Amino acid sequence: MRFNRKLLILSVLLSAVYGRSSVAACNDIAAPGVNWAGCNKTGVILRNVDLTGAIMRAVDLSNADLSGARLVHAEMNFADLTNTRFDGALMQSARLVAVKGEGAHFVKTRLDDASFSRASLPSADFTEARLKDASFYEANLAWAIFSKANLERATLEQANASSAKFDEANLTEAEFLSATLDSTSFRNANMTRAKLNNADMSAADFTGANLTKASLTEATIDGAIFDDAILDDTSWVNYRRCRRGSVGECR
Repeated sequence: MRFNRKLLILSVLLSAVYGRSSVAACNDIAAPGVNWAGCNKTGVILRNVDLTGAIMRAVDLSNADLSGARLVHAEMNFADLTNTRFDGALMQSARLVAVKGEGAHFVKTRLDDASFSRASLPSADFTEARLKDASFYEANLAWAIFSKANLERATLEQANASSAKFDEANLTEAEFLSATLDSTSFRNANMTRAKLNNADMSAADFTGANLTKASLTEATIDGAIFDDAILDDTSWVNYRRCRRGSVGECR
C-alpha cells in the first residue's frame, strides 16, 4: 500500500511539473530557439523579433504580423499561416512543409533554400521575394503573386500555380516539371534554362519572356501566348530545338 501510495504521489507531481512546463512553453517570450510547437499565436504582433531556429511546428499564426522578423532555420511545418505577414523577414532555410497560408504575405522576404513542399498557399504574395533554391514541390500556388521575385533554381515540380503571376521574375534554371500553369502569367520573366517538361501551360502568357535554352518538351501550350518571347535554343513541346534568333514562335 505504501509503495502504491508513493507511486501515486510521484505520478501526480510529475504530471503537475510537465503540465506547467508544457503551458509555459507557449507563454515563453519570443527568442531564438523558442519552442512554440502546437501553440496558439493567432493575431500576435512580432515585428522585427529574433526567432532564429525557433520550433513552431503546427503553430497557429493566422492573422499574425512577423514583418521584419528573423526566422532563419525556423521549423514551421504544418503551421497555420492564413493571412500572416512576413514582409521583409529573414527566413533563409526555413521549413514550411504542408503549411496552410492562404493570403499570406512574403513581400521582399528572404527565403533562399526554404521548403514549402506540399504547402497550401493560394493567393499568397511573394512580390520581390528572394527564393533561390526554394522548394514548392506539389504546393498549391493558385493565384499567388511572384512578380519580380528571384526563384533561381527553385523547384515547383507538380505544383499547382494556376493563374499565378511570375511577371518579371528571375526563373533561371527553375523547375516546373509536370506543374499546372494554366492561365499563369510569365510576362517579361527570365526563364533561361527553365524546365517546363510535361507542364500544363494552357492559356499561359509568356509575352516578352526569355526562354533561352528552356525545355518545354511534352508540355501543353493550347492557347498560350508567346508574343516577343525569346526562344533561342529552346526545346519545344515536340522535342524540336528552336533556332537561334527565334522570337515569338519556334523556328
